[in-house]
Formats: sequence, C-alpha cells, structure tokens
Amino acid sequence: MTVFPSPVGGASLLLSFRLQTRTVIVIGSDALAASRAFSALEADSQVVVLAKGGLDVACEELKWRAERSEVQVIDLNSLPGTSASSDDRDAVALDAYLSNTHGVAFVIVTDTILGTDSTRRRSSDSATRIAQVCRARSIPVNVTDIPDLCDFSFTSTHRFSDSETGALSSLQVGVTTNGQGCRLAGRIRRDIVTKLPKELGAAVVKVGQLRTLAKASTPIEAEAELNEDESVPTPNRPVPQRAVNETAAEGARRRMKWVAQVSEYWPISRLAKMTQAEMEATLDGQGRLLTNDSEVNSLHGLSVIPTTPSGRVLLVGSGPGHPSLLTIATRDALTKHADLVLSDKLVPDAVLALIPSHVEVRIARKFPGNADGAQNELMEAAVEAAKQGRTVVRLKQGDPSVYGRAGEEVLYLRAHGFEPIVIPGVSSVLAGPTFAGIPITQRGAAESFVVCTGVGRQGKEVKLPGYERTRTLVLLMGIARLPQILETLQSADPIVASRRNGAAYPTGLPVALIERASMPDQRVIVSTLRHIAAALERAGEQRPPGMLIVGWSVLSLWDKGDVSVLDEGAEEQDEERIKWWLGDKKWRATEGLEAGWDSL
Repeated sequence: MTVFPSPVGGASLLLSFRLQTRTVIVIGSDALAASRAFSALEADSQVVVLAKGGLDVACEELKWRAERSEVQVIDLNSLPGTSASSDDRDAVALDAYLSNTHGVAFVIVTDTILGTDSTRRRSSDSATRIAQVCRARSIPVNVTDIPDLCDFSFTSTHRFSDSETGALSSLQVGVTTNGQGCRLAGRIRRDIVTKLPKELGAAVVKVGQLRTLAKASTPIEAEAELNEDESVPTPNRPVPQRAVNETAAEGARRRMKWVAQVSEYWPISRLAKMTQAEMEATLDGQGRLLTNDSEVNSLHGLSVIPTTPSGRVLLVGSGPGHPSLLTIATRDALTKHADLVLSDKLVPDAVLALIPSHVEVRIARKFPGNADGAQNELMEAAVEAAKQGRTVVRLKQGDPSVYGRAGEEVLYLRAHGFEPIVIPGVSSVLAGPTFAGIPITQRGAAESFVVCTGVGRQGKEVKLPGYERTRTLVLLMGIARLPQILETLQSADPIVASRRNGAAYPTGLPVALIERASMPDQRVIVSTLRHIAAALERAGEQRPPGMLIVGWSVLSLWDKGDVSVLDEGAEEQDEERIKWWLGDKKWRATEGLEAGWDSL
C-alpha cells in the first residue's frame, strides 16, 4: 500500500479571488486602509471604508478616491449602535450595517496597526468583537497586527506591467512567510521580481490575446471544454493529426494545445513581442514561424529557385541547458557565424539570449503528434536559407546525435546539396545525472550504462533493455508515458515482457527522475520503481524535459555513499540499503542547483 506524505501545518492555502460585484469593507482611515482599498479596487470589487469621523479624518488618498467615487467612506459614528460600551459599539454598528448589505466578500480592519497613536488605535477587545461579528456571518476577516483574529493574511505583492507600454498586466506575484517575517517577505518579493524577465508582463498580455484567438469562432457549448492545461500535469500529451473534416470544436482544442505549448517552451522575450499576425500564424497548423523581427511565410508553398549553394548549415548541440556548459564552438556558432538560428523549443532562454539581436531566430513548432511535420518545416527552412548564402545554425538540445535527429537532417541536407557540420554538445545523458549527484558509472555500484528512449518514432513503443545489476539504465523522453514504461520494466506477464529484452527489474530498485537538468528550476525525485509514479503525481506539475535513471548507482553517492552493491552476497542487504537511503519515506524531491552554479 502506497504511503503518502503527512501534511505539515504552518502553511496557508493560497488563493486568488475574483471580486466583481462583491464588496470589501475596510475599517480604518490611514494609509494602510488606503492601500487595502486600492488592492480591492484592482480586484474589481466595490469598496466601503468605515472610519470613525468619516472623511474628516481620512487620509489624503481616501479623500481623493472618495471624490472620484472609487470608494464610499462612511462615518462609523453615524451608524446605529445600541450598546453603551465603547468596545461593543463598533461591532454592533458593523453588524447592523452588514444586515442591510449583501455580497460582502471580506472585512479588513486596519486601525489596529502597531505604532498608531493609542488614542486612535482600536483596542484588542473591540477588534475581537468585530471579528466575532464577521465570523457569525461567515465573512472572512483580517485584523492588522493581531494574527489570532485573522482568517486570512495579505501577501507581499507585485503586479507586473508591460515593459514597453507601461500598462499593467494581469500577472501578479505574492510572497508570504505566514507571519514569520513580513519584512523579509517584502525583500524576497523584490528579489524575485528583479530576477524575472522584464518582458514578463507583456508576455502574459500576449498569451491572453493568444488564448482569445484560440477560442474564437468556437461554439458556445464547446467553450467549457477548452483548457490549455487539459487537467494533466504534462503539456506533452500527444495530439491527433489534423483531420480533413476537423470540427470547429476540435480545431479550437488543437489551438489551445498550441497556447499551452508556446507558454511552456517559447522564450519570454519572444512571447512578449508577438504581433497579431504572428499569433494567427502560430495557431495555424500550416502558417508561419515566429521570428525575431519579421513574418516568414509558410515554407511549404515556396518554389525552389536553382542557385549555386553558397551558404552552410551547422548542426549544433546546446548542452543540457545551463549556458556555462556550451562548448566554445557552439558559442562561436551562435555569436559570430549565424545569420539564422533554427532552434528546438527546449533550448532555454538563457542560451538564446546569447544570440546577437540582428540574428534571426525561429523556434520549432513541435509538440507530440506534430513532430514530423515541424521537423520537415525546419529542414526546408535550413535549405532555403542556405541557398540564399546564409549561415544557418540548427540549434539542438543536448548533443545533436543523441536522440536529436541529427542523422535525418544530415541525410536531408546532403540530398539538397549541403554537407552540414555537426558540432557536439554536452549530452544530458551524462550531465543530467551529474547535476543530480548521481554517477551513471561508479566502481562498486555500476560498471556500465545503457541509454534508450521511452518513445519511438511516430509515438511507437520501443523495446527496453532488461535488468542487469551492474548496469545503469538512462531513459530519455517518455516521462509522459511513465506508467507504461514502468509496467514494461517490471512485469512478468509474457505479453508485456515481450516489450523488454531481458530480465524484469526489481520493484525495489532505486530510480531518479530528473526534470530540467542544469536549469535553475531543476527538480530531482528519487524513489523506487514501485513508488516513482506516485511520487511524480504527488510532486504536481511536470517540468519537461525529464529523464529517468534506473539502477544502484542512484544511491551510491548519497550521504556517506554505498559502493558495496556489487560485492558477493550484496543482494541480501538491498532492503536495508533502500531504508538507509530513503528512511521512512517512499520518495524524496529536491529542487534547484547546488550552491555555486548561479555564479558560473
């Protein structure tokens, strides 16, 4: 029976609210009250400010907004209150007001802030009574500087704007320390914002426009089905080939798949600069490719003009992702030689950022179910540009010859009169495990390794190698089909076992799933074959590309290490090894790179 992690309290359920037609009540009249009112206004809510003394004591911002009818300011002393007690009066007045006001989403009390003049600061007893009134009416309440009375708290928030127009976007980032360091939360938020691309706000605006275009002309009854995430954690679920008799609803779903793909893979800077024409072309399966600064018509319909080949094509490996792992040859190809870069969608923005601004860049329009068509499109583009005398850099993730289709492109280009130069790159086969602290060979744990893919040509299943204790299995791609792969590796059923060339793998064998190896958001999930699928599901949203490392080398360098796996009789201690490695847990996940890589 699978054991899942026990919840650890102290966190918050982070939500975002749509407050149209809802009312937010702010009790207070100082700058904090104005700040809370402004946040509520940006969430499209109606704002009522209740303040002792009304507009006469309100801060300048609240007076300014009241004059423009953005907020309504009401004197708390003018509301009916039947109690003689000063601590009770405001609570009674609020209760009476709420009885005649519908659609109140939140109540925010700000006049309890520490540092306020004690003659003007609300007492703890009064705040407690107000909180009791709100809870009796099931209205969430926030009381400044009295966390025990709060049903919710505010995050330290930043709203992004379009870097070119200055217009605010819908993108927000909020940080909370759950009361453990509000000032620190603000600093963390600033650090996050400064490290994010300045074009991020514009990118969200453009993707929103892309979504709207994708849904255009969709029957109303089909709109509810359109969801770019498809309620699955991976964006790489294969899409059926486009049918001649495709319905409007099917077309809309295909376009929404494109929205998910470009959101996942295209560089932020490219998303931010999309024009209307480029959006329409992106959603058109027969349209144009995205470029730096121009529209490029579909290459499928261009006639071939006879010319003497004078250009050249470089098939270049960009390594696993971290820009410091580029070879000198690759960096020179991108920065000194390229006239046109045709890039795989998995090449990260940090690498593409090295390309001079005058060089045209096109991103592959590949997604599962469309890979062959997009591959042909790029090869045609390379030939066409080379015939024009341009130097074309075909930029691939990892090493071009390791599941990078380099062979197909070499033969295609050769048939069209060009002999490409293949520039190797650091393969994720070696770099990925190393970044995760895993050697694919290790004396005493793994004497050899084998590399294979989890998905064959046109989505067909491949025959996987059988188990050998002395060998590490490195499995590239195919994480979207993890359940089938795990079944093939472990099953004793003759039909399933026929998809495996050798013995079944032990269910307790160590395995590591490495996502976005060498990138800042790298994630490594370690477990056993028995529990890795549940571990990935529990981890949430997947982060392509991913790779699987299977074998005893996975735990060989953990903590003090274990290089006795291949000793005589070592199999008898395998259960103890796994318990030492994972403890009482069934899996473990780590995020990010080791300290020091951010400076390389």
